[in-house]
Amino acid sequence: MIRILSILATMALLAACGETRLDEAPEDLGAFQARVTHVYTEKALQWPLSRDAEHSEWDAAMKNALETRLRRYQGAQEYDVAVTLEGFMLAPPGVPVLFSPKSAVVVNVFVYDVAEKKFLAKKHQMEIFESTTGESALLGSGHARTKEQQIQGLAVNIADKVEEWMAKQHEAEGWFAPRPAAGFSSGAAADAAVPAPAG
Repeated sequence: MIRILSILATMALLAACGETRLDEAPEDLGAFQARVTHVYTEKALQWPLSRDAEHSEWDAAMKNALETRLRRYQGAQEYDVAVTLEGFMLAPPGVPVLFSPKSAVVVNVFVYDVAEKKFLAKKHQMEIFESTTGESALLGSGHARTKEQQIQGLAVNIADKVEEWMAKQHEAEGWFAPRPAAGFSSGAAADAAVPAPAG
């Protein structure tokens, strides 16, 4: 049994990856600039086995992470980005190594082109897991991290995955490609408003 646990522990350490950081290198988002970022958590479902968390506990962490990642882009075209928290599971304490569930969330993402007055993405769903470190791989997230740390880590991962996905869409579909100056109306940018996402 000791040998088996030792092997499992080694595998867990090998599988562990570093924490995602808020200050990681920017992606290529073309002419993107965030006009507004929205975060909605009111309708999120708490899944079975999860630690208890109020919806309000997610708001500041998610908003700060999304703002930090997206506000650093200073392109010439404005976009609104909304993220709705649909469900979450904050891993409880389990049996280290043998049973150490990872926290996870499901979010929907909306991206709105202000000048063109249209959604580039409407209700794109993403499933996102917390990062694993050597400590959490061995002890389990529920033992190694507090609820607040789990929420903060997931918020950073949400912003990271949204940013990476937007960059892939820009590369594949040209989402944020610069438009000719004559094709960009500053008046339209000022007057247009993104509709609130459906639940």
